[in-house]
Amino acid sequence: MGGSGFGTIFTVTTFGESHGPALGCVIDGCPAGVPFSEEDIRRELSRRRPGGGGPATTRSEPDEPEILSGVFEGKTLGTPIAIMVRNTAQRPGDYDSLKDVYRPGHADWVWEAKYGFRDHRGGGRSSGRETLGRVAAGAAAKAFLSGFGITVRAWTSAVAGIDSPGPGESGFDLDEAERNPLRVPHRETAERILKVIEKLRAEGDSAGGIVSCSAAGLPPGLGDPVFGKLDARLAAAVLSIGAAKAVSFGAGFAAASSRGSLQNDRPVLKNGIAGDGGASCPLPPGVPDLEYETNNAGGVLGGISTGMPLEFTVAFKPIASISRHQETADREGNVRDLAIQGRHDVCVCPRAVPVVEAMTALVLADLLLLNRSGRT
Repeated sequence: MGGSGFGTIFTVTTFGESHGPALGCVIDGCPAGVPFSEEDIRRELSRRRPGGGGPATTRSEPDEPEILSGVFEGKTLGTPIAIMVRNTAQRPGDYDSLKDVYRPGHADWVWEAKYGFRDHRGGGRSSGRETLGRVAAGAAAKAFLSGFGITVRAWTSAVAGIDSPGPGESGFDLDEAERNPLRVPHRETAERILKVIEKLRAEGDSAGGIVSCSAAGLPPGLGDPVFGKLDARLAAAVLSIGAAKAVSFGAGFAAASSRGSLQNDRPVLKNGIAGDGGASCPLPPGVPDLEYETNNAGGVLGGISTGMPLEFTVAFKPIASISRHQETADREGNVRDLAIQGRHDVCVCPRAVPVVEAMTALVLADLLLLNRSGRT
């Protein structure tokens, strides 16, 4: 099976199945000397874990990371970093009844169509638990980016058609997103959504939603203008997350009904003329230091970062595993009545927030290293 590796210089390969012995990742290309520890990983994994009520699954595991290589005395060595997290709360028996049944909305049949064989225990590599390795790798990418003053923050901006106030709107509080189980940056909206979530849980159903993300502190110039566009790379990264169905940057789909006179972000002089092109001023000599009055482009023009905040949203479909009765097919082609049991989320968005952050950090870390070869 291919497709478990990601990146060009700063690379990650994830491994493991939902109900196997362990999951994890191997990171290569991370420069030496980056402060990094198991606590950095543990902090991110705790955000991905279920818990706190709300839409979360009842599967609860400590997700204790082990760094097997690549870190010494709290700093990266520049060698491959191997991270492993052992599964401790597997209940594969929950899935015995699904061995010969293809669940609606899942990858069961397409896996067999491709490989002729599949792991029916929770979906194997198609399980949401696969994201554990991504988040662990993202912790290393975030540690690397922090040395450049780059931060990545995501939040749940909508669930079940209920929108939360966004940046610049009254009541938006990004710290609040870490204080409620839905990761919604507005307390009253979180309470409204939670009532809908509990109703759906009682009905055996699920909800979709939207995760928004913003990366600040990016220098201008990340990304390439043709196939290696920043937004193209990032779109591929976030759409590789299970249940992600769409991504939009800046004004997104609203740009399709706008006008150029309204949509164009006007550049204005920021700090005069850059003179040395050195580390303190990453622009080539003679290039004016600009910023933009607006950010409809979401921080990307021509596939290259503008230096404005990188802003995008990711739409997630409703969780496919629901306990209400559905019709499906089995391996013999028979129609089967199915009600999925086990421990499942009602909405993926709260736990997708750190995954979106991780994939964003991995893309930015890779592009930051690639950018060093872009000019003399």
